[in-house]
Amino acid sequence: MKVAPVFEQGSHRWWMIYDQDERRVIDSNVYIMESNGQAIILDPGGFEIFPYVFTAMVEVVPIAAVKAAFVSHQDPDIASSLPLWNACNDQIQWHVPSLWEGFIRHYGALEAVLCGIPDDGGELFIGDRKLEFIPAHYLHASANFHVYDAEAKVFFSGDVGAAILQPGHDAWVNRRMGGDEAKSFDDHIQKARYFHQRWMPSNEAKRDWINRVSKLDIQYLCPQHGAIYSGTNVQRFLDWFDGLNVGTAISR
Repeated sequence: MKVAPVFEQGSHRWWMIYDQDERRVIDSNVYIMESNGQAIILDPGGFEIFPYVFTAMVEVVPIAAVKAAFVSHQDPDIASSLPLWNACNDQIQWHVPSLWEGFIRHYGALEAVLCGIPDDGGELFIGDRKLEFIPAHYLHASANFHVYDAEAKVFFSGDVGAAILQPGHDAWVNRRMGGDEAKSFDDHIQKARYFHQRWMPSNEAKRDWINRVSKLDIQYLCPQHGAIYSGTNVQRFLDWFDGLNVGTAISR
């Protein structure tokens, strides 16, 4: 897997680890935020890809610097690597939705320090930078959160914004189609349509999320699958998602 910079300003940095070469399992992006020598890893991935994620991560951040991990929901592609990370650094504090704590323990890290996130969200400081846990319930899990870094204008959006792309894809939506942002978005979003219609169950939850997120200043919208939306493509995505009918399986 590759590691690519997302944001950098002094000691405040974001990276994306992405692009699985083999598709035995679903492609997953992992993000790292570092501030003043402390780091958090976001949705650290499944058991299967742990060696590749770990190898990529230590190119930019030593394992001892990882003070916290964030788990947006309970899926195996999000958190089944938890016991392996815990074995490498048992000082990591795992910030997980309170509703899913007992389920996440089933991955096998009974001694890991789990910090439950209440339904209305919360915040965490890494170095001296504040991260906000933004509720995204039912998109697609019953208890689900995203992460916002107001200073970097980075929004980790979990499964919202996800697209299933082929190996070798770029980390950025905007770099497709010769750098034309609108054409790049139109080309990319066709690979996101079915995922959102099938995995997102609730139009009501979708509208609540859009109303909440539209109030934030976002330069980089970073999903757990696919590529990063930046600049004007952030608003293009919000507008597209707002108009999309989701939960389509029950209408068949």
